Amino acid sequence: MQKLVQYYCELPTTFRRPLWQLWHKLILKFDKNREATFMNYGFQSLNGDEKLDLQLPRDEENRYCIQLYHHVASQVSQEGKDILEVGSGRGGGAEFLTRYLKPKSYTGIDISSSVIAFCNKTHNQPGLLFKKGFAEKLEFPDQSFDSVVNVESARCYADIQGFFKEVHRVLRPGGNFLFADMVVKGEIDEIREKINRSGLKIVEEKNISQNVVKALDLDHNRRNKMVNSFVPKFLRKSFLQFAGAKGSERYDSFATGRIEYWSFLLSKN
Repeated sequence: MQKLVQYYCELPTTFRRPLWQLWHKLILKFDKNREATFMNYGFQSLNGDEKLDLQLPRDEENRYCIQLYHHVASQVSQEGKDILEVGSGRGGGAEFLTRYLKPKSYTGIDISSSVIAFCNKTHNQPGLLFKKGFAEKLEFPDQSFDSVVNVESARCYADIQGFFKEVHRVLRPGGNFLFADMVVKGEIDEIREKINRSGLKIVEEKNISQNVVKALDLDHNRRNKMVNSFVPKFLRKSFLQFAGAKGSERYDSFATGRIEYWSFLLSKN
């Protein structure tokens, strides 16, 4: 199982979707108290000048994961806008952004029916809705959204070029795509090329690899404690790999630069 987690994105596309759905079902089974609502690696300012004023105790618990969402989505104002998040996972980011950035509506989609049911039961904010959907074939009319958010999800899609084209299609003129993910070192030019071919324009890009490593360092104890508290012993190494805990291959790949982490602000003219 640990190797499947480690090399998930390199598996044939026919295996990725059922494995992702299985992973969500395992988390639902083990996380009895519905504590694990974030699944990203986090973000922390390197000089300490980015510290959000968080409103709720559960926000502080998830500070570093929240800071990644805030770093990505707050590059432009979202107040009063219609937002789509593709790959919304367990919904913590969507719920946070709905509370903090005050959009008109926020729709999160994911391929897993079980996680969509979890999100609609767990996160109750006006204007927030979760539904099953597929990144490469977004079931929305043209020009439906002002912003599209995608955090740590696109790398695993069967057709990332098709996804970028779908984002362009559902965005309104002047809309923004707020995108962050890991990229194997040396492959960032290929990502830029696919973005450009989709019709989206790169407004800003940042290599935030060291911000992610710092967040994982600061969040290590919480991640370890959560895995050890609700995951059966025989699966803990797999979950620690998934969580990017210190000592895992995923953590080491960020720390050594084998995998980089980039964030983008893109626009549709």
